[in-house]
Amino acid sequence: MKALYEAQATATGGRAHGKVKSSDGVLDLELRMPKSLGGTGGAFTNPEQLFAAGYSACFDSALNHVARLQKITLKDTEVTATVGIGALEGGGFGLEVALDVRIPHEDRTVAEKLLHAAHQACPYSNATRGNIEVKLTLLD
Repeated sequence: MKALYEAQATATGGRAHGKVKSSDGVLDLELRMPKSLGGTGGAFTNPEQLFAAGYSACFDSALNHVARLQKITLKDTEVTATVGIGALEGGGFGLEVALDVRIPHEDRTVAEKLLHAAHQACPYSNATRGNIEVKLTLLD
């Protein structure tokens, strides 16, 4: 693969009391462990939120891309990604993702085909396929 774009970010201090900053300075955030994982929580982000934001944005772009290829104009699409983290049976930690997708103003049969085509086209879906469970739900 030849990269069309590269993003770079550096993390220091890990997820408990860390910071993440992009090379261009646009992203400059403090990280804290969520309370549910034993951290302090508060008005800070964490890697799962950042992954959910990236995946939802990328999937929505893929959805609109595959629609354009089929000469379909979509309006007001919405993708919500829920990223879960938990302990694996064999040790370590794993992720799971649920993508809730709204494709308003479109026939359900067409919307389902677009949903599955987007899942094949999305770089995040391709990166996670076979590695983590990704549940797709087409919402009304």
